[in-house]
Amino acid sequence: MSWTEFLGFVTGAICVWLCVKENVWNWPTGIANNIFYIVVFWTSGLYADSILQWIYIAISIYGWWNWLHGGAAHSKLKIGHASLVGMALYVLLTATGTLVFYELLRRYTNSTVPMWDGITTAMSLVAQYMLTRKLVENWWFWIVADLIYIVLYAYKRLFLTSLLYAIFLAMCIIGLRQWLTTMADSREPTPEAAV
Repeated sequence: MSWTEFLGFVTGAICVWLCVKENVWNWPTGIANNIFYIVVFWTSGLYADSILQWIYIAISIYGWWNWLHGGAAHSKLKIGHASLVGMALYVLLTATGTLVFYELLRRYTNSTVPMWDGITTAMSLVAQYMLTRKLVENWWFWIVADLIYIVLYAYKRLFLTSLLYAIFLAMCIIGLRQWLTTMADSREPTPEAAV
């Protein structure tokens, strides 16, 4: 275990917990986490996961702004559901992204797990975008991705990171339940109007 993996562990756990609590400070904490994991993943040969961290930083900047100003009349964004068309698009983007990342990793890197690295990368990108929109369904995408990540990181001997993703999995289940409760208690649940 390296210091960067340890610091990634700490900032990652804090970030997801803040997300569960719908706290906007999850975004800057997540950016710090991304910086640590750029190094961890690159040195472990998980190139797609390393590059994914740069994309997360860009998405996090958008998410930070959107959570603060993306609601009606530029107000705070409320939790909502994805539309059926939106869900179909998210699933299609995940499948397409998986194939693209798999091919890129298989052809241009020495990755020993191109399919698993590709599917988790695609699924994580889609889940992260859904999170910026405060869509409840983001938690389902994260749950599936985390299940794969736990095994993948253990296989790559990143045991602390594997443990972190087991914690993420538990927090995602809590987050799903909490967000559904918040929506049920809210007077005006907002379905996603557009993708």
